[in-house]
Amino acid sequence: MFMPRALKVKRPAQVSGQVLNKKSKVGQQEKKDEGSSVTPVQKEEACEDTKPQDETIQASGESTGLTESSVQEDGHTSASSDMEDEEEEPVKSFKKSQRWPEPGEPVCVMCGRYGEYICDSTDNDVCSLECKAKHLAQMGMGTGADVFNRKDKNGDERTQPQQPAADIGGVGERETGYSYRDDRFISGLTDEQVQRIKQELGIETQGRDVRRPIIEFEHCGFPATLSGNLKKAGYEAPTPVQMQMVPVGLSGRDVIASADTGSGKTVAFLLPVVVRAIEKPAHSASSPVALILTPTRELAIQIERQAKELLMGLPNMRTALLVGGMPLPQQLHRLKSCIKIIIATPGRLIEILKQKAVQLAKVKVVVVDEVDTMLKMGFQQQVLEVLEQVPEDHQTLLASATIPTGTEELAGRLVRDPVRIAIGEKNQPCANVRQILLWVEEPSKKKKLFEVLNDSKLYQPPVVVFVDCKLGADLLCEAVAKVTGLKTVAMHSDKSQRERNRILRGLLDGDFEVVISTGVLGRGLDLVNVRLVVNFDMPNTMDEYVHQMGRAGRLGHRGTAITFLNNNNKRLFLEVVKRVKPTGSILPPQLLNSPHLHEQQRREREKAKQGSDDTLVTKNNLIDIIRKHDRRKK
Repeated sequence: MFMPRALKVKRPAQVSGQVLNKKSKVGQQEKKDEGSSVTPVQKEEACEDTKPQDETIQASGESTGLTESSVQEDGHTSASSDMEDEEEEPVKSFKKSQRWPEPGEPVCVMCGRYGEYICDSTDNDVCSLECKAKHLAQMGMGTGADVFNRKDKNGDERTQPQQPAADIGGVGERETGYSYRDDRFISGLTDEQVQRIKQELGIETQGRDVRRPIIEFEHCGFPATLSGNLKKAGYEAPTPVQMQMVPVGLSGRDVIASADTGSGKTVAFLLPVVVRAIEKPAHSASSPVALILTPTRELAIQIERQAKELLMGLPNMRTALLVGGMPLPQQLHRLKSCIKIIIATPGRLIEILKQKAVQLAKVKVVVVDEVDTMLKMGFQQQVLEVLEQVPEDHQTLLASATIPTGTEELAGRLVRDPVRIAIGEKNQPCANVRQILLWVEEPSKKKKLFEVLNDSKLYQPPVVVFVDCKLGADLLCEAVAKVTGLKTVAMHSDKSQRERNRILRGLLDGDFEVVISTGVLGRGLDLVNVRLVVNFDMPNTMDEYVHQMGRAGRLGHRGTAITFLNNNNKRLFLEVVKRVKPTGSILPPQLLNSPHLHEQQRREREKAKQGSDDTLVTKNNLIDIIRKHDRRKK
């Protein structure tokens, strides 16, 4: 059965102590089209997989689902409710009857039309009974007893009872009892062979009893459905970070992982999360098993999309996306559906926690993505406030492309006996991206950008141009469109979430040739078709530089990052040389001959000679250190 996204739920009233039950047209339509029987209505329970088709309400109107005038003062149902039932649109039988989606609307997993209905068995969007049948047949789940939801404007749902889910492709008893063990092939390798594999792949680990890396996903012993989803999503072989992080995560250990941008960190932490969610039953509608925190809405949306790819066909595995910029009532309603995994930005999650709409007391695994950003001053307090409500015995997975020393020390306080994983050179630019640094004075930046966009050897649309402020993005967008005639759009945090989703989808679909963006596109997003990034304004930190240039080298593809540099960025000269020069990139002579760079190098040499900052304070040298720094004697 379906629940429409665009109709209000009509709830029968209780009159004189008797419950008035009313059959939904949705159920009648499905019965007509499929010949399925309608199960008698029962009272809805918060966290059962089988939801009743109809609900009952008290005549007093105290139930929260009522709209104005739906129940009159005498306790009888108003006539307007009956009229609304008569006008309810029937469920669409064929996909040709469904319209195409507007930007930001759900999309049918089978045909791409408007995903008006939700399958409660797979939690995927479908457009009609025809695509429903094809989808369930594809999942090997049959069509007779599956539940489909039809949502209304308020997010309410009407559902039909579902029979108990059968064992699907190895899902069931095996999943509830899953425990990770090294595959026979992996355990049969000698220590020297394992060390050689890690060395060739650039895998470095620190910690006690670190699990051996896997070579193939089959070595994890995943349930058949999850293994099939990995292949359908295009994950044929694990990347180095997945090889090491997945087995460590599956064994229940805390992890601090650092790897290049586009190296597959998201799937590396999602697989342990999914397996943990499978083996732990939902305790109640408002108690998830796993929590994933991200700094931006776009990254949270992307992570949920990848999570849904892995969860397809697994029964009762629902996710909730809790981010700002989207309607709060829909997110609150979603939390009533026995959610297993929450993907959230800290601000919106705290807002919902204050309303007591969700409880984190049963969370077993927490992921903090882009941990270097999440532990900065802007997010640090919010992250710590969220983690205070999570049980102490939870598993913690921290991941980012860059984890500075100071951040790693703070991150170390959030984990217990962690395994530290570093892939490649730590905090270094992605090796798949060619770096071009150009010395360009401020007044000449626009002219140089136009030259790049007109250069046939460099220009590969779509191009992402990073600037440092929202106004700058809008002004540069107008200039690029006017001078070059290219289809250009600006992207920044002042845009509505619907508009940002439209721009992001257009970027991935190739609808825009140039996107002028602030840092909102700089982290985590898989912009797989982007081959050229221009840092019009040099980022404030080298870590941000690493993330932004990494947008051009996603999933192993090669790309180019062009950065405009001048004396306004003198504070970063030494770090630029340290991180970029080892990659073989040519640095501009204005940078190498800059007196600012020479002064920074001189100070670093003096600091290295003194070594006073690294002196360990002990009982024996405490007095000497105090005397050394006593200015009164100078």
